[in-house]
Amino acid sequence: MKAYKDMDREELLSLKAALEEEYKTLEAKHLNLNMARGKPGLSQLAITMPMLDVVNSDSDMRTVLGNDTRNYGDLDGIGESRQLMADMISVKKDNVIVCGNSSLNIMYDTVARSMTHGVNGSVPWCKLDNVKFLCPVPGYDRHFKITEFFGIEMINIPLYDDGPDMDMVEKYVNNDASVKGIWCVPKYSNPTGISYSDEVVRRFARLKPAAEDFRIYWDDAYCIHHLYEDIQDEILNILEECEKAGNPDMVYIFASTSKISFPGSGISAIAASPKNIEFIMSQMAIQTIGHDKVNQLRHARFFKNIEGLKNHMKLHAKLLRPKFAAVLDTLETELAGLEIGSWIKPRGGYFISFNSLPGCAKDIVAKCKDLGVILTGAGATFPYGKDPDDSNIRIAPTFPSPEEMEQAAKVFVLCVKLVSVERMLDKIQ
Repeated sequence: MKAYKDMDREELLSLKAALEEEYKTLEAKHLNLNMARGKPGLSQLAITMPMLDVVNSDSDMRTVLGNDTRNYGDLDGIGESRQLMADMISVKKDNVIVCGNSSLNIMYDTVARSMTHGVNGSVPWCKLDNVKFLCPVPGYDRHFKITEFFGIEMINIPLYDDGPDMDMVEKYVNNDASVKGIWCVPKYSNPTGISYSDEVVRRFARLKPAAEDFRIYWDDAYCIHHLYEDIQDEILNILEECEKAGNPDMVYIFASTSKISFPGSGISAIAASPKNIEFIMSQMAIQTIGHDKVNQLRHARFFKNIEGLKNHMKLHAKLLRPKFAAVLDTLETELAGLEIGSWIKPRGGYFISFNSLPGCAKDIVAKCKDLGVILTGAGATFPYGKDPDDSNIRIAPTFPSPEEMEQAAKVFVLCVKLVSVERMLDKIQ
């Protein structure tokens, strides 16, 4: 196919007319497809339904240690659920606290604690003139919303195929004491799908922060969310690497079963050094009597162990592969060679990241909406919702059916083509 940039004005006008006719045809179909968020589809939720039967009114509600999950106790989570989450994120059980249904909630609380009471005895952030966070971009919008909510200044850090720009990370962290944290999704990153290389993880562990209370916020949301059995990304254990580098307290690891069991009723965990765990527990004891241990017991008995988790994720992958293929195959068939967009084929996670020509993302998303296909808002993958190039679009293929994804992908590429042609014509005029 001929690249759009190589077309003259007459060719572009002819192409625009043909695309507009196609647009009108799709407009008449009155589609209603939502790809705004990475929600599991109904078929994914169905495979976890037997979990609801493992605990009932006749069940023994005691843990393996004999603690009654219906009562107070086990502030850090029941032992079997801590072991399950520890194995999922490859750390020791003693480094883990199991909380409620949302790792996002733990992240929010961790930032909030730092604001009001500091980090392990340091000055509370609310008493400082300036607090900054580094934000690899494109990234997870809900991370950015947390730091924005607390008035923390966010600094964009480019995200490459192997991880964040570590030269920039080291420059800021090692020289600016107002830099207190960095958001990371190290494996199958949201939204690009890339995974951090061994060298990037080691460079994180070897940071020499100017601030004693600097922490890496390591959101391991997709740690076992592989799409393929034969090609899987693996990353180094950041907690172990930090210990080797003499920085055992520098990282918080977050994870949950939100996209493994039920998004609204899963379990979540934070993993950290013994010193960090002790500090967090001292404040949790004031905040809560304990999280939902019955739900923790339900998860532990349903999955049993890490092998049970992994086998369950194979079922998820089988359901997700056709949906990702529907998007990726359409992008390749319709856009390859046109030089109006780029994308990465992820090996896991929940998203496909698309980069349009500069200045086109908002218009593409708007045109898709007019045709009944809802995407994540353009700019959402950047702090403050401001993509400086207006080019990144996050595609979430998980919720619609494979057939619906084929329709949505056709709408998407049509809108990419139409907006790109319009931009080309604007330049010529």
